Amino acid sequence: MNDALLLNGEPLLTIDPELLRATSYGHFSSLQVRDGRVDGLDLHFERLDRSSREVFGLPLAADRVRADLRAALDHAGTGDLSLRVNVFATTELQLLVRVSPPVDPGTQPVRLRAFRHERAVPHLKHTGTFDLIYYGRQAELAGYDDAVFHTASGEISEASIWNICFARGTSIVFPSAPVLPGIRQQVLQRGLDTYTTTSVPLTDLPTYDAAYLTNSIDPALPVAAITTDQGTTTYGEHAVSAAVIAKAYEAVPAQEI
Repeated sequence: MNDALLLNGEPLLTIDPELLRATSYGHFSSLQVRDGRVDGLDLHFERLDRSSREVFGLPLAADRVRADLRAALDHAGTGDLSLRVNVFATTELQLLVRVSPPVDPGTQPVRLRAFRHERAVPHLKHTGTFDLIYYGRQAELAGYDDAVFHTASGEISEASIWNICFARGTSIVFPSAPVLPGIRQQVLQRGLDTYTTTSVPLTDLPTYDAAYLTNSIDPALPVAAITTDQGTTTYGEHAVSAAVIAKAYEAVPAQEI
């Protein structure tokens, strides 16, 4: 017999069962495209190749990824959209590109609830996202906007779908706990004149002037508050660090697909 898929008892005749591999074992990268350009496109290429070598033992050439991205832009008929490149494998690497409308950055500072949680193989942007969604939902049910994680030793690491950084005056600080090195975070680090990567214990949260979340959608989403089991640290608007981050992004132009 052949593999088959049924949804609510009805066969899905137009969907290849092999596509389930893209959601069960694989890795991906998400891109926001504006005017056919992407922030840190070369970093996306590097991530997809490095992850493919580690997860599947196979290289993934940048030219192949670029060709599929251009095909997605041609299909959409616009240079402003969201793309997600899923990589899975049968006997060879397969690329599944999801095309959707562009997403604008958030404008409202977010309130985060801290959870003790360390992702499996955190340096990979892998398809195992159950825990991220679970803790994000638990935070929302408790009245917060999203979750931020800390290690067993009490060090801040990352948020559910973001990297996080902190500011003291004009100095930008990134947690040294194991995290996914996000593309937007790497772009920001490229543009900064200087930055620090160090341990950020929960007890040190009140010593910072501001905190920001970064991902492919949000380059610098301000954090309004972080709540831990010991209490809540609040952050107000901090124009000095916001200007440093904005200047850093301006220094690194987006790259054409």
